[in-house]
Amino acid sequence: MSPGKTASQAGHAYLGSFLQASPDLQAAYHANGIGTKVCLTGRLSRLLRYHEQAKAEGVPCFLVVDSGCPDFFGGEPTVTALGIGPATKEQVQHITGRFCLLP
Repeated sequence: MSPGKTASQAGHAYLGSFLQASPDLQAAYHANGIGTKVCLTGRLSRLLRYHEQAKAEGVPCFLVVDSGCPDFFGGEPTVTALGIGPATKEQVQHITGRFCLLP
C-alpha cells in the first residue's frame, strides 16, 4: 500500500475500534490528552487470529476490510488493518507485542 493508503486504513482502524469502546472507556482514553496510538505490521493470519483473541477478551477492536474499489487491491475486498483498544498496555501487550512497528 502507498503511505497515504496505509494512513487512511490506520485511521479507519483507530476510529472503528474507538467506537466499539464504551463511553466510559472513550472518556478515560481522552482524559489525559488524545491517547496513544501505535502502528504495527504483521501477517494477515496473525491479524485475524488476534482480532478474534481481542474480541474474546472483551477488548475493543475493529478489523478493516477495504471495499475493493477498482483502484486498490484489484477491486477485491481486502483486510488491511486491525484496530485494538482503547486499552492499557498491560491489557494488550500479549497481543500487540507479537507485531513489529510499521517502518
